[in-house]
Amino acid sequence: MFSRTAFTITVNPKIPPRLKRLEELANNLWYSWDRATRTLFSRLDPHLWEAVGHNPKAFLKRVDESVLLRATEDRVFLATYNSILSTYDSYHDAPSVQSSTDTDNLSAQDQVAYFCFEFGFHESLPIYSGGLGILAGDHCKAASDLHLPFVAIGLLYRQGYFSQTIDIQGNQQVTYTMSDFEDLPVTPVLHEDGSGLHIEITLPHRNVVAKIWQAQIGHVTLYLLDTDLPENSPQDRYITHNLYGGDKIMRIEQEIVLGMGGVRALQALGIQPTIWHINEGHAAFMILERIHNLVQQGLDFASALESVAVNTVFTTHTAVPAGHDHFSPDVMHTYFDNFYRGLSISRETFMALGHVSGSPDFNMTALAIHGSRTHNGVSKIHGGVSASICRDLWPQIEPEENPIAYITNGVHVPTFLAQEWSDLFDRYIGHEWRNKMRDNQYWTRIDAIPDHLFWSVRQSLKSQMFHGIRSRITEQNTRNRGSEAHLDRLLKFVDPINPNILTLGFARRFATYKRAALLFDNLDWLRKIILDQERPVLLIFAGKAHPADVPGQDLIRRISQIAHLPEFEGRLLLVEGYDLRLARRLVAGVDVWLNNPIYPLEASGTSGMKAGINGAINLSVLDGWWGEGYDGKNGWAIKPGPEDMEGVLRDQEEGRALYEILQDQVVPLYYNYGKLGYSPEWVKMAKRSMMSVLPRYNATRMVGEYVTNFYYPASKKGALYAANDYAEAKNIAAWKTKIRNAWHGIKLRRLDPVRERVPFNETLNFKIAARLNNLSHEDVVIELLICRQFKTTRLRNFQHFKFEFTGTQDADEHLFELKLMPELCGKQEYFIRIYPYHPLLTHPLEMGLMVWL
Repeated sequence: MFSRTAFTITVNPKIPPRLKRLEELANNLWYSWDRATRTLFSRLDPHLWEAVGHNPKAFLKRVDESVLLRATEDRVFLATYNSILSTYDSYHDAPSVQSSTDTDNLSAQDQVAYFCFEFGFHESLPIYSGGLGILAGDHCKAASDLHLPFVAIGLLYRQGYFSQTIDIQGNQQVTYTMSDFEDLPVTPVLHEDGSGLHIEITLPHRNVVAKIWQAQIGHVTLYLLDTDLPENSPQDRYITHNLYGGDKIMRIEQEIVLGMGGVRALQALGIQPTIWHINEGHAAFMILERIHNLVQQGLDFASALESVAVNTVFTTHTAVPAGHDHFSPDVMHTYFDNFYRGLSISRETFMALGHVSGSPDFNMTALAIHGSRTHNGVSKIHGGVSASICRDLWPQIEPEENPIAYITNGVHVPTFLAQEWSDLFDRYIGHEWRNKMRDNQYWTRIDAIPDHLFWSVRQSLKSQMFHGIRSRITEQNTRNRGSEAHLDRLLKFVDPINPNILTLGFARRFATYKRAALLFDNLDWLRKIILDQERPVLLIFAGKAHPADVPGQDLIRRISQIAHLPEFEGRLLLVEGYDLRLARRLVAGVDVWLNNPIYPLEASGTSGMKAGINGAINLSVLDGWWGEGYDGKNGWAIKPGPEDMEGVLRDQEEGRALYEILQDQVVPLYYNYGKLGYSPEWVKMAKRSMMSVLPRYNATRMVGEYVTNFYYPASKKGALYAANDYAEAKNIAAWKTKIRNAWHGIKLRRLDPVRERVPFNETLNFKIAARLNNLSHEDVVIELLICRQFKTTRLRNFQHFKFEFTGTQDADEHLFELKLMPELCGKQEYFIRIYPYHPLLTHPLEMGLMVWL
């Protein structure tokens, strides 16, 4: 063996001047939702395009210069190139379409800063793991479409999330790939002299330097922090190394860099947000940094907290208490001992910001709620679940009345709608459909699409999906040393030429609450459903389990074992390597999208939305978004069992419902072919799915609701609190202190006789004496709540009537009166209560204080 040294050299092509703007296209993630742009790169060298994982920037660094030179002589290529540039320029020059009204638009002076732990735009920027990141990416894309004044803040992970393979035994194999930032669609932020822009973050006994990178997403800029720098120790360089990796120490350091470092990055960039949005609790330390900045300017802690909270929006995505990040008191003391001293507050006051009843730990969701005045879940059901989880943060308020609202998630239609549908919409419902995302009536035009064309697109997309799956299964089989004969068995029903087989898809993170294996609880029943020679069924599963989630990995093994049973081979496929590319194929290609989580643990779920906008039909437990999206005609629903039902019994009941729906409704409907070779009733339901999902569950609607309901009010209130040297922030902070000090002494007593029967049309005169413990009558509201449905109705269904102040009876007892004529006959229930009131409050019950008579 000869001794020799291997040297490497990289030769990059020169982009011809005629194609110079290819670099601009490659550095703007606009390509992540513009398929024509991605196709343009692919046409230059399809094999290289696949080899670089559909990454335009990496592609331009590796494509042969001869290919580029030939393209400058290719009239067809140049015409396509010019057309794409025209579309690109028109998109960036188009006027804002923020909102349907002028009154709730953000102004030119406004700026939204959106913080998130992960962002999923496209597989070429691997800084995402799953649903939270994809949602954040869609939020940014919709903000760009609406031309919002919007920036995003995240971390630039060197490894990102893992790549997945599955071995012959069904074991998930994890591979982390180091990203070369030169290949990613990111660029460093530079000073005028060309040097990189850096910030410092204080950690125990040291400062950590972070470099600021930027990625362009249409009109929106995403700033990413990177600590993998020579100035830092090996330990600190690793902070931004891996998404969701490491222990609690790594997690708190990542969250400090994101939250506190993110605020410092915006300061270094000269960006002054008027609205701050925390997407999940990972970034909540941002609140502490902002408070610290105001305290350094001379504001007291309480006033600084109010000023920060009033223009902070917090969105929670977690449906279980254990899913919220929390850190021990010792860890918090290590990282924040000097910090809270600098705020001139006690350790107890500081820890109270993250306090949750029953735990000594510092909870990041509690910090996010204490440091914001606008909070929301991500579906109607999840809003209620979140209100219940966080009920102790408003201890005297019923969960249904506490300040947690909801905005149901949506998906970015241009990213996930197949190009074939875009073309068909242009032809049959008009090119203006792109600006009609919130117009329910407009989308009824889908009915005008001829059924045979609708079905043809559905089958074409399924055929494309089959091509992609065949490629992945072939690679999987080859790596696992499977035979050609075995591969033929696996691919028997995945036939792109003849895609006339009912295909069900299940693709998402393999967490136990999502119950990926529910379909396999009764294999004998399942065999009857899918092994019918006349009406076959194909099942496609894909997804990753977190490397530390052993039960989730067990689910993958369980599905793999069933897929290897002789009778299921080829009819049940477990596809490895779930990523955005595979997700786009599956949601567009399957006939039915399965989702059967344990109710109410699915916060929202967006994969079913993506399937629905492509004409797939959802079969799902009535949880998350499907709880409000299902209308009885646009899919199938599994009614969840009672929450207190024993787990095994609940799975049996809901599993039986799943089998019954498949056997009695789904399979017969699909195979009820008409004269043209498809089921007209199936097409009718698929159209209904598309018509009902597309205008309601798109990201344009979602972000528009954030603007109207949250961003605009937060901006206005933030400006009000900050005016005149934070006069109103100081005012509300002092008032809240006064209320908290006095509230324990609040007492109500009734002065009028209690009457149990009255004739209709008689006016009742309610009189209350309130001992206010040195508060003013203007500091409180006393109200009567009444409802006809005795002991069966939630508080939201009660009518509310406010008492009027009529004077004082002694030094501290205030009199209130209400004249009320009941509007309905029958037995009615009513309550009387008192709570604090101030016109500057964002939510009338935000203090969480209330006394009932």
